[in-house]
Amino acid sequence: MAAMINSYLSFRDTAREAMAFYQSVFGGDLATSTFAEFQLSEDPAEQDKIMHSQLTTPTGQVLMASDTPNAEEYVAPAGHSLSISGDDEPELRGYWDALAGSGRETMPLAKAPWGDWFGMCVDRFGISWMVSIAAAPGGPRGEAASAPVDTAGAATGV
Repeated sequence: MAAMINSYLSFRDTAREAMAFYQSVFGGDLATSTFAEFQLSEDPAEQDKIMHSQLTTPTGQVLMASDTPNAEEYVAPAGHSLSISGDDEPELRGYWDALAGSGRETMPLAKAPWGDWFGMCVDRFGISWMVSIAAAPGGPRGEAASAPVDTAGAATGV
């Protein structure tokens, strides 16, 4: 198996709700385990909290999460975003509508100077997202994604 970089999100008591929401947005299979299942906490208030949760989307992407134990300090996410990109406009706009609609837009989904549609939002669980919809190739600047650039800075046309 090839190594992969996956996002692992931490929540304070909302991992179950957050992961169910992400499953409703992205589809796929969701597996969850509680602290009680692994006998990892003696605190009765933590027994039903999520020790580990994993969403595997239909395209094979993996998003993981857990609740932060009560004895540990919870630090709200900051300084990073989860990025979703592709060229399936209806699919990506659906993700955008669900994520931004549940929270707030920080940059509206709009045509970017490089030709793609791009937007940023924070969902209702405080997770920052960036959505980039690749423009159709072949159109004039502002209507198509920029051509790849070689190391000399000239368009390769690939």
